[in-house]
Amino acid sequence: MLESAIQWWELVLRAVVVYLALFAALRISGKRELGQLAIHDLVFVLLVANALQPAITGPDTSLVGGIVIVLALTLLNAGVARSGRLGFLRRVLEPSPTVVIQDGRYVDAALRREDLERDLVDAVIREHGLEDVSRVKLGVLEVDGTISIVPSESGMFRSQRRVRGSGRRP
Repeated sequence: MLESAIQWWELVLRAVVVYLALFAALRISGKRELGQLAIHDLVFVLLVANALQPAITGPDTSLVGGIVIVLALTLLNAGVARSGRLGFLRRVLEPSPTVVIQDGRYVDAALRREDLERDLVDAVIREHGLEDVSRVKLGVLEVDGTISIVPSESGMFRSQRRVRGSGRRP
C-alpha cells in the first residue's frame, strides 16, 4: 500500500505530460467549450478522465503514488495559474476576447473562426433587451465564453450570457 510500483519521478513525468496534453486539447477546443458544460461535454470530460487515469498511474495503485501525482498536479496547476501573469505566457495560455459585432454589423470572419452561429448571437442580443444587431455598438466573445454586448444608444455595458457547443441554442 505504501510502496510505489514505479519511481516517483516517472509518476510526476506521466502526470505532467497528460496535464499538458489535456490542457492543449482544451485550449484548442476554444473558449466556447469552456463557457458552460452541456451534458455531452460533461460525459466527454468524465470519459477522458477515466481513460487518462491509467496513463498517469501506469501499474502503480499505491497510496504514495497517488499522493505524488496529486502533489505534482497541484504544483503544476498552481504554476500555470500564476504564469498567466507573464505577458508572453498569458497569450499562450489564455485565448483573447474576439469582437463578433462592430457598429451594428456581424464580423463574419470572427463568427466562423469561433464557430458561432448568428442565431445564437441574436438570442444574446435579445436577452440584453435589444431588437437586432443594428442596435449593437460592440459584441465581444469573452475569454470565459460569455458574450458582452454594448448597445449603440448608450455607453452602458450589459453582459453575461454563456455559450456552448457548435452554435447550438441552450
